[in-house]
Amino acid sequence: MSEIKVPAMGESITEGTVSRWMVKEGDTVNQGDVLLELETDKVNIEISAEESGVLEKIIRQEGETVEIGETIGTLSAGSGGGSGAPASEPAAAEEKKAATPAPEAPTPPAPVAAAPESSESGKTASPSARKLARERGIELDQVQSKDPIGRVYQDDVKSHSNQAPAPAAPPATKAPSAPSAPAAGSSTYTKPVERQRMSRRRATIAKRLVEAQQTAAMLTTFNEVDMTAIMDVRKRRKDKFKEKHEINLGFMSFFTKAVVGALKKFPTINAEIDGEDVVLKKYYDIGIAVSAKEGLVVPVVRDADRLGFAEIEKGIADLASKARSNTLALSDLQGGTFTITNGGTFGSLLSTPILNTPQVGILGMHKIQLRPVAIDAERMENRPMMYIALSYDHRIIDGSEAVRFLVTVKELLEDPESLLIEG
Repeated sequence: MSEIKVPAMGESITEGTVSRWMVKEGDTVNQGDVLLELETDKVNIEISAEESGVLEKIIRQEGETVEIGETIGTLSAGSGGGSGAPASEPAAAEEKKAATPAPEAPTPPAPVAAAPESSESGKTASPSARKLARERGIELDQVQSKDPIGRVYQDDVKSHSNQAPAPAAPPATKAPSAPSAPAAGSSTYTKPVERQRMSRRRATIAKRLVEAQQTAAMLTTFNEVDMTAIMDVRKRRKDKFKEKHEINLGFMSFFTKAVVGALKKFPTINAEIDGEDVVLKKYYDIGIAVSAKEGLVVPVVRDADRLGFAEIEKGIADLASKARSNTLALSDLQGGTFTITNGGTFGSLLSTPILNTPQVGILGMHKIQLRPVAIDAERMENRPMMYIALSYDHRIIDGSEAVRFLVTVKELLEDPESLLIEG
């Protein structure tokens, strides 16, 4: 018999959450088969079988938090008889419950009264499913399971809840169900709500954003960029660029190049604070914020100062694709010396981005919008303008330095040929 353990996943990750078991107790698995998916604060990781055999026991259930090196299941060598019979699963679950202390208050037994359309006296459910059902006031016997042996999972409870939303709290006294529309003057009607548990990644994002605001002396300065020259270059060069490099010429390569140029002039913004020391980084690993289903992630374009426009565009496109398909590796996310975030893709006109600590600077891009601009004392023209914002840690970056950094970014963007010369 061999133990299934949580593997090491990088120095910054110490725990994860069991997202979903792909196999059941009694299932036969081959070496390399995916056993379960583990959710961490950065990426979701699939844990595979290191040898062929039968999944003998699932020790940690879906929704439970596990630590690196912890045993979460056992695998017996040799072939087995496929899925365990439904009748044996409740017993196995009770044996597991007795052997392993639960990390939270004891789970109450399944309801003894069977649902009108069911011949069972109760249903077997994962701990996370039972907890969610209790929170939403749902009887497990009423939940339709997608599992072949009838086991109820968290997703089943969510599906049931979405079909028939439950009230946030049970009424104080037993009374007939509230009508769909409250009667005039009635104060007993409870409005329906849906409670969702934060994913580990979303919870970590929330924690880090609050920490950034509490630990850094964060300040934001603004400027605006006339995008006329860049849009002209893209219009003239985009077809040949794509034909040669098989990638579109976007705005991000221009902004990445401009940021690197400005960081070289103002090295303190490409640094971090370590105790009472300032660590000045002599390399330029630029994080690009990407919105994914599970939340914001910031994969890193390595050594951006050594890359051409096409290499930057391909690198960003590859990282964005990985982020949206949830296939980013930890190495794609670690490090980073400065971050660029583009709220303009969602229509944001102006914002104050929050630092991606321990970095001390982040540049916010926004929507390009035609605005009247004074060309000289006599002329006005409609120009494609973009507001840009630099949030920075005032502990080591003075306001004048931050303003001059942003002016440098603006000047480089408004004269894109200079990016080729200085890059």
